[in-house]
Amino acid sequence: MRIENEKIYPDCPVLARTVEVGGITKSQLIQKLQQHSILMNEYGERLIADEKFTTSDTKYSLQTVELTVSNLGFPDGASTTQIFKRASDLGLELCPLELGAHLRLEYLDQPEGYSGSPIQRHQAPSGSITIASEILKEDDDFPKGFYLRQINGVLWLRGYRADHLHIWNHDDHFIFCQTKKTSKK
Repeated sequence: MRIENEKIYPDCPVLARTVEVGGITKSQLIQKLQQHSILMNEYGERLIADEKFTTSDTKYSLQTVELTVSNLGFPDGASTTQIFKRASDLGLELCPLELGAHLRLEYLDQPEGYSGSPIQRHQAPSGSITIASEILKEDDDFPKGFYLRQINGVLWLRGYRADHLHIWNHDDHFIFCQTKKTSKK
């Protein structure tokens, strides 16, 4: 389905959030996820366990925007590279990888993701929100980032894999950062 009159960022509806990031260790972050009964898939566990997944010692706030691939000017979908480049051209930044876990802890009322439609392989699941973040490893078998989802009342922080040929759908949701602000604490 192609949306002809879709508005392009920043002249489109977005969901803006302020997210507190950092100030705790990786093990404390994992413990908080467990305390909130947030589940992770194997890819999410691999990402968070990797030595390149780091947490900031300093707590700071990030302004984020959630928008669709169409809101970036791709009514027919686009690759990750195209999406990230367009977002950068529009003044948006990739998020630190740890944002996914912190946002999952703050966004506990995410709507249910399963719409009753069959699950389609190699596509972002219905109701999921992908965190646009730096890719840690070019290896196609290593997860590229996190996405948030609620399935049957259970909150998930899931990792995903997508190679450079993957085309995201026009209505897939991404989160990008606008600005970084250090918290005075």
